[in-house]
Amino acid sequence: MSKSMEELQREVDTYIGQFKEGYFSPLAMVARLTEELGELAREVNHTYGEKPKKSTEKEKAIEEEMGDMLFVLICLANSLNIDLAKAHDQVMHKFQTRDKDRWTRIEEGGKNNEDN
Repeated sequence: MSKSMEELQREVDTYIGQFKEGYFSPLAMVARLTEELGELAREVNHTYGEKPKKSTEKEKAIEEEMGDMLFVLICLANSLNIDLAKAHDQVMHKFQTRDKDRWTRIEEGGKNNEDN
């Protein structure tokens, strides 16, 4: 079952709200987001890059690392009272206006972006 961004933000807020410590500071969460990005990059490199895992390394899924990043991003947004659905809408509007002619559309050139 899919959840809306509002539901995700509310679920994380309910989870964090049960602890006295609450959300970490924004700076600490950005550092944690950077750490999680590094873990995601490592998994992508192991899966699609030239660096295979060592036999002693635990197998982790890219999906799990993306979930970790999403959780921390939601924590950061919640702590700053940012509605991520609204932020997404603002970014999509920017892409659909400012960058609307930046890429070759499939119906125009018969290609997708990977062919460019």
